[in-house]
Amino acid sequence: MFGKGMGNMAGMMKKVQKMQADMKKMQEELKTRTVEASVGGGAVTVVMNGEKIIESLKLNPSAVDPEDVEMLEDLVMAAVNEASKKVDDLLAQEMGKVTGGLNLPTGLF
Repeated sequence: MFGKGMGNMAGMMKKVQKMQADMKKMQEELKTRTVEASVGGGAVTVVMNGEKIIESLKLNPSAVDPEDVEMLEDLVMAAVNEASKKVDDLLAQEMGKVTGGLNLPTGLF
């Protein structure tokens, strides 16, 4: 009876270790993936990688109005926030593939 339980525990530990390895691999792969967010009808476009580092920021010249800097600031902020949300969504989607749909807390692995 005791030995059988230990076998189940060993099997579960192997599954957890495989999941950890798969998650580490997925996280490394996400570093190279990018998302793009565009706001204001293309006025501001942000490309962000899986580490949430902005790789490029493009401003349409029509969005640059010296009389309305606040609008440009709002557009940049909206584009960055949208790109960040897309990275989070991508991470959740890829994490679901690794965990089989288990909703594990971020940072657990």
